[in-house]
Amino acid sequence: MSNRRKFLVQLSVITAAITLPKFARSSVQADDEFVIAEAVEGKLRGIRKDGVCLFKGVPYAGRLSGDRRFKRPAKLEPWQGVRDALEFGPPAIQGDTFNPSSREDCLFLNIWTPANDGKKRPVMVYNHGGGFANGSGAAPGQDGTNLAKLFDVVVVETNHRLGLMAFLYLEDIAGPEYAGSGNNGLLDIVDGLKWVKKNIAAFGGDPGNVMIFGESGGGAKTSCLYAMPAAAPYFNKASIESGPGLRMLPKEAAMEMTKLVFQELNIDLKDWKKILDVPVKDLIDVQNKVPRLMANSDYIRKHGVVGFVPNNFAPVVDGVALPHDPFDPFAPEISKDKPLMTGWNEDEWAFFAMYSRDVGPLKSDFTFEALQAKFEPEFGADTKKIIETYRRTRPNASASDIWMAVKSINMMGLGTIAIAERKAEQHGAPVYLYNFGYKSEAKIPDTDYPFGTPHAMDITFKFNNEVPGAKPGFLSGSKPERFVASHHMAELWTTFARTGKPAAKDVPEWPAYNLNDRPTMRIDTTCEVINDRFKEELAMWRSIGRISYHPLNSR
Repeated sequence: MSNRRKFLVQLSVITAAITLPKFARSSVQADDEFVIAEAVEGKLRGIRKDGVCLFKGVPYAGRLSGDRRFKRPAKLEPWQGVRDALEFGPPAIQGDTFNPSSREDCLFLNIWTPANDGKKRPVMVYNHGGGFANGSGAAPGQDGTNLAKLFDVVVVETNHRLGLMAFLYLEDIAGPEYAGSGNNGLLDIVDGLKWVKKNIAAFGGDPGNVMIFGESGGGAKTSCLYAMPAAAPYFNKASIESGPGLRMLPKEAAMEMTKLVFQELNIDLKDWKKILDVPVKDLIDVQNKVPRLMANSDYIRKHGVVGFVPNNFAPVVDGVALPHDPFDPFAPEISKDKPLMTGWNEDEWAFFAMYSRDVGPLKSDFTFEALQAKFEPEFGADTKKIIETYRRTRPNASASDIWMAVKSINMMGLGTIAIAERKAEQHGAPVYLYNFGYKSEAKIPDTDYPFGTPHAMDITFKFNNEVPGAKPGFLSGSKPERFVASHHMAELWTTFARTGKPAAKDVPEWPAYNLNDRPTMRIDTTCEVINDRFKEELAMWRSIGRISYHPLNSR
């Protein structure tokens, strides 16, 4: 198995390390100021703190447990009186990082707003990372307070089903009641978007101006939502960040995974209802075995690796909820008129290397001969061409630098560029391509090599949580310059949410991506537009079939 596959199998666990909240104690203080908002289902009591109203653990759909397992949720029933929205709701059932506070009944969202005053502010709905198996809409790094307070927007984050609980494909064996079961996790997010459409005006938001965005697995979720008919009426623009979801699971692969689950549980397919009574912990144990079982299956031997997180539970291209792969071979026609941002971090692999403990290539004694040996299992006969190209375009780069650059663009960059190209070729709403490039000086553990711009570091930056007085992030380092880069990123994102065109003070105009100039905004303390960035490297990647472009006239 290649290093890329090894990491991706662990992707949800890795991202969850920084995306899961702590639920150990109440965050309500004796002197807190309470505020009331009235949703369609009833009144909610939240907290006003630091100039922002926060409503936590707001239910947006009904029960999932018991006979609702693997179905669409029960209807959300109205409540009498005032319901407290003071504590985060339980996260979804998690994968390898099984969380004792997790619950099947997890459909809650959190709202940060400057005021529930009837003003129509842009609404930013964030899809959390953690692959498709872990994470939460309540992680500290993605706290929406600063975006709401400093940029006058409303931020919403949902919990939704994950892993096997979210994507077990049952409709071929369980019938129409389980239609869409392979996409329940995405359809949960759609239910959250429906709730926003119906209720967000009561929280100072504009239901007619909603942006969806997400990082890593959240970027892949956003890629899918961008292609889903059920989601289309409920958002106006999107941003896919370090998580290009070009392709999802074919139905046949999803059905193979379903068969493996039932085999592990010793349940015959004709007795499928027995799975409704299986304890959650047993389901998670099986979920964690599936990638290995799939990797050794006849299906994978015949068809090759499938899925955003290889051979693992993910959205299913079922022809209905998700009619086709999100961005392969074309951008979705259903969102042709919706502006899009997409991009990746320059040193994505630094994060992956740390958590997979694959830091040998970052040591000072790592040679180009060792680089060749390191790449050959993954790139085979193309290894020499890849190294030669990067040594030519980066003559002062060390073997470690080239390892980082190649692994980073191959992991997240090539798919992101494909999305930008396929969106641009539609000649519809614009797409804006970025590279996040602020360099952290913090060292990758057990090395003297700095993180640079690793995967997931952008979360605290785009939420403007890198500010004076904030505790320095583990990834982002402690240089004060990070405050400037964070403000740039947050302002670009919130302006895009407001207008559909990213812009910020002291940042050059960001032109839409096109197939001639191919402009990319590099985001840092000083931002710059770079045309046709990585031109020679991308020509090489195309020549070996790692990135493909399908012009409209090839249909």
